[in-house]
Amino acid sequence: MSSSSAESKMALAKTVFSTIGSIAATVMLVRTIVHDYIPPELHEYLFFGLKNMFIKFSNQLTMVIDEFDGLVNNEIYEAVAIYLGNKLSPNIRRLKISKPAKEKNFHITMERNEEVTDVYNGQTFKWIWLCRQTHDKHFYNHRDMNSTLKSEISSFELTFHKKNKDLVINSYLPYIMKEAKLQKHENKTIKIHTVDYENMYNLHNMWKPVNLDHPATFGTIAMEQDQKDTILKDLERFVKRKDYYRKVGKAWKRGYLLFGPPGTGKSSLIAAMANYLNFDIYDLELTVLMRNSDLKKLLVATANKSILVVEDIDCTIDLQDNLSNRAAFVHSNGYQQENKVTLSGLLNFIDGLWSSCGDERIIIFTTNHIEKLDPALLRPGRMDVHIHMAYCTPCGFKLLAANYLGIKDHKLFKEIEELIDTANVTPAEVAEQLLKEDEAEDSLKGLINFIHKKIKEKEEAEAKPKKVEIPQVEVGMTMGRGEADAYIPTCLLGTSGKST
Repeated sequence: MSSSSAESKMALAKTVFSTIGSIAATVMLVRTIVHDYIPPELHEYLFFGLKNMFIKFSNQLTMVIDEFDGLVNNEIYEAVAIYLGNKLSPNIRRLKISKPAKEKNFHITMERNEEVTDVYNGQTFKWIWLCRQTHDKHFYNHRDMNSTLKSEISSFELTFHKKNKDLVINSYLPYIMKEAKLQKHENKTIKIHTVDYENMYNLHNMWKPVNLDHPATFGTIAMEQDQKDTILKDLERFVKRKDYYRKVGKAWKRGYLLFGPPGTGKSSLIAAMANYLNFDIYDLELTVLMRNSDLKKLLVATANKSILVVEDIDCTIDLQDNLSNRAAFVHSNGYQQENKVTLSGLLNFIDGLWSSCGDERIIIFTTNHIEKLDPALLRPGRMDVHIHMAYCTPCGFKLLAANYLGIKDHKLFKEIEELIDTANVTPAEVAEQLLKEDEAEDSLKGLINFIHKKIKEKEEAEAKPKKVEIPQVEVGMTMGRGEADAYIPTCLLGTSGKST
């Protein structure tokens, strides 16, 4: 019985191997005939026809997601690359890993021609990343940082059952876009961007980024706690109100004006806001811009979830300029063109139609002299929140002492707090004194001496008689009251800290 069973198995095995051999021989014969007798130009058409024949009998559908859509990046491709980085299965044979300088995390992605299987709503989806070389001299790859990428075309292929076509388009791909956006925001390294004036006419290279390693947080800046809580609450409410802004018909942006003496922590507050929100910073210097249209280009080139900063706004633009006296020069062909940024251009920049070209953006202006700013710049909708950065207070001193010296109480604290209440000393000055000595008590004594010196200098300056200068008024010129006297509404001055 067993011998007959073994013989039947051997006969079956011989039949199988014989069949496989015949099929292999047939394939090799067909391959030889195709290669030797069919012109190479017809190979592609032949295989394409055979492929289509098999596809007609298949229940699988394949979607191709190219890296570029014409001349612009394909957002779906970028989202898939990020999404699949966290979906790599243990069975994958090859993957790519990188870590740019000063980045926090490793970047892990698929290697070319690798396959990843994903499950969504109980359905199976297969992904493969394809890369092929092209020798077309007219082909241009936007990732042309090296010679390899210049001739490379990349795409993802998604294969799934035909019945899931609507699920993929209406649910699966939007889910991937959303997840990739969250992952990118959580893992990104915050950067500060400056204008690259040599590439002002290249939309993709107008801003030059570098990593922002500023350690400031809301726990380290010397500011009254109720003021910190107000700012944090406003930021949290802003980032959660996308639908609300759209419902009321407003651009999803928020304007902050930081005003106060130098050294009161305006730059540190900006860095703390960026670290808290995980937003990039765009540092804009207005004095080097030649025309209002440059502002529009720069605004369009900024990313969503970002902070645009214009420091010392009172020093960087002639805020008293208007359309009637705007500086202009005449070209050789006879037409006039503005050659500097004006108040009108700035207002359109932060509150006009162009300000809606993007979402979740914060605009911050800083100034040491709020009284110099035009009231048109200060109204809600442009600068929504006015933050007075005051001189150092006893609360701010205690926070600085805890941060710099690691102490929360000392016998000299009472004397220092009384002095700070009467002296105009900035948080930057206090921090500098606390850094000078290694021992906490020596640092505190040095701070006391410094504050006494500041008070003495202030008293001596006040004791000197002030010279009254009579303004020179040219013949034929008139000056209105609004031009002679700066008017500051009391609602703009803030309530915390001492007045300046």
